[in-house]
Amino acid sequence: MKRILLSILFSSALAISAHAKIKVVATLPDFASLAREVGGDKVEITTLAKATEDSHFVDARPSFVVGLRNADVLIDGGAELEIGWLPPLLQNARNPKIEVGKPGRVQASQGIRLMNVPTNVTRAAGDVHALGNPHFAADPIIAKAIAAHIAQAFSAVDPPNAAFYNANYKKFEATVNAKLQEWGAKLLPFKGQSVVAYHDSWVYFAHRFGLNIDVFLEPKPGIPPSPSHLAEVIQQIKAQHIKAILVGPYHNRKIAEKVAQSTGAKVVDFAQFPGALPDTDTYVKLIETLVNRLAAALK
Repeated sequence: MKRILLSILFSSALAISAHAKIKVVATLPDFASLAREVGGDKVEITTLAKATEDSHFVDARPSFVVGLRNADVLIDGGAELEIGWLPPLLQNARNPKIEVGKPGRVQASQGIRLMNVPTNVTRAAGDVHALGNPHFAADPIIAKAIAAHIAQAFSAVDPPNAAFYNANYKKFEATVNAKLQEWGAKLLPFKGQSVVAYHDSWVYFAHRFGLNIDVFLEPKPGIPPSPSHLAEVIQQIKAQHIKAILVGPYHNRKIAEKVAQSTGAKVVDFAQFPGALPDTDTYVKLIETLVNRLAAALK
């Protein structure tokens, strides 16, 4: 009787294990959104950074350490965007499953050619990343590559459901491919136009859609705008007839509004992450909103 009971208990434990969801921690909301597309109802996702906060400076909480300690998969950028806050959390979590090189670690920049790689990194240059600009997920083609990495990791950690993850990835890929045609057509009339941004977050988005975003309200990345620099920006906007100023949720919108008032340009609320703007709870909805907002401002 005891042997039968043990057998039943063992079988039950296996069943629970087989149906347990993969515990995923994503450093940023865009990675979390892609993980949700791939993992569906077979993953449980914790996101460390909020959609509306500056991802360079995230307040580390004790709960983050607990989440990382229990994680089966960690998705981070791998391009030093989170370097100010992620390493201490990982050190305290001590989870070998999510170490670099393990199946449970996805570094989103893997295989991606980063732009704006500096030749010399000094504090005088501002908040410059040695490996290159880390805001690469705003390019939908790069987002497909990240989703593919995620599907591979989920399949490695949970082999019985590999077909499910691969099918979800293929579905996401097809959706993005179809949408790229629409998005490209909407922004094609403005190809080559210049746009101002508060921070250098949009180089990959601009490259994908043929825009120039090389004038910034910040004199250097992470350095607050000065009156003298803003005066130069106003001159550039007038000289180049720039129509749009992109501002993130955590930037000083009043500064952008003052520049807009002096130039006739429009302030456009832009965001890196799903959920930061209304009706942008998925990656595709976010890019759709960004494309529509920018096209409307550039008309």
